[in-house]
Amino acid sequence: MDYMRLAIKEAEKAAARDEVPIGAVLVHKDGEILAAAGNRCETLKDPTAHAEMLVIREGAEKLGDVRLPECDLYVTLEPCPMCATAISFARIRRLYFGAYDPKGGGVDHGPKIYTQSTCHHAPDVYSGIEEQACVDLLRKFFIDKR
Repeated sequence: MDYMRLAIKEAEKAAARDEVPIGAVLVHKDGEILAAAGNRCETLKDPTAHAEMLVIREGAEKLGDVRLPECDLYVTLEPCPMCATAISFARIRRLYFGAYDPKGGGVDHGPKIYTQSTCHHAPDVYSGIEEQACVDLLRKFFIDKR
């Protein structure tokens, strides 16, 4: 199954709701999709309602645990520092992301959360997955906004 393609579909749904088009999918190591979501900050009037936060919350509730060490996260954009920290706190096994975010990212850019001495857990990170499709979706959204 192409989990990044599913995350892109969630990002497209977010764009249709006039949300910044970022999507995420949380997958258990056995392949079960635990949660899928797109950004809902505007819809929920919640600045923390990033796609990553929503799927982490849902996955933790489904598994009945705050730690998700047997889960992988697929997200269309490099997580921001808040989401990167939540991923660390959740002990997520692997992070796959599409587009890089030089301005607001927290993994390969900005504070580089997983390289900090205060970081208790760093997932394995795989970047640039379906990067062009993710970039195109974001670029189109912001061009249409202007």
